[in-house]
Amino acid sequence: MTRIAILDDHQQLALDMADWASLPGAEVVSFAQALTGQALVDALADFDVVVAMRERTAFSATLIGQLPRLRLIASTGLRNAAIDLAACQRAGITVTGARGAKNGLAVTAETAWALLLALHKRVLASHLATTQGCWQPLLALPLEGRVLGLVGLGNVGRHMARVGQAFGMHVIAWSPHLTDERAAQAGVRRVDKHELFATADAVSLHLVLSPETARVVAAAELAAMQSHAFLVNTARAGLVDETALVDALACGRIGGAGLDVFWQEPLPATHALCALPNVVLTPHLGYVTQENLSAFYRNVVHNIRLWMDGGAPQLLG
Repeated sequence: MTRIAILDDHQQLALDMADWASLPGAEVVSFAQALTGQALVDALADFDVVVAMRERTAFSATLIGQLPRLRLIASTGLRNAAIDLAACQRAGITVTGARGAKNGLAVTAETAWALLLALHKRVLASHLATTQGCWQPLLALPLEGRVLGLVGLGNVGRHMARVGQAFGMHVIAWSPHLTDERAAQAGVRRVDKHELFATADAVSLHLVLSPETARVVAAAELAAMQSHAFLVNTARAGLVDETALVDALACGRIGGAGLDVFWQEPLPATHALCALPNVVLTPHLGYVTQENLSAFYRNVVHNIRLWMDGGAPQLLG
């Protein structure tokens, strides 16, 4: 019997989203709670296949060495920096990747806009005040005429630009390799990094995390931002220096932040961010939709079936 573990199935919906029964002789077990450390090793010790939800669980060389039965890691998404591919290759473990829904990138941009709108329109503070009998505690802020700074102008960044332009915002962009031509194709103006952080009323991050982009937003960038400006991150937490951001928010150096990604996930309730009044926090919802998860799991099952049959599944890039 092939034993399959599904990790990070927080909503306990994975088993209903794909035809796991189509995998002959397979036993499928879903884990709702995030597992770490020895608990993770103990939970996975008797499984041949692990279904990894994007980069929620890290598969280091050390962890892989503690799972001698493991033969396949079936990841959702086509890229997963949390899996040590070299260690998997040495251990003879196949690693596959699965596409999500066609609108998977658009929904990440939608989450970024939800955060931006919540910050500008003071949604959370106003909701709480209204339920407590306090009327109009804060002034809302307009979007039209303001400057949106995009750090990254790939698929998600271009979607952000189109929506920002529809709101009447002036859109500028920077990334390490952005050219004037690519910026012009998106109808935005390319600026240097310092100008973006110094002039944008709202900065939204849309870069792939890599050694080149790690902590691309650090103390210097936050210090350059205007005191009313907002920072939004729906990409990867590692793009931002955690300590520098918490300090900037705690002392009111920037207007606030909308975050969908965190340095530790799930985010502990004791984290300093949870006590700050100028943040809007969502639990990494940028990809969590019925359509996207269904597509992920259907394609994961397809990859596992191909692997079981000796075929050629979609390998992780």
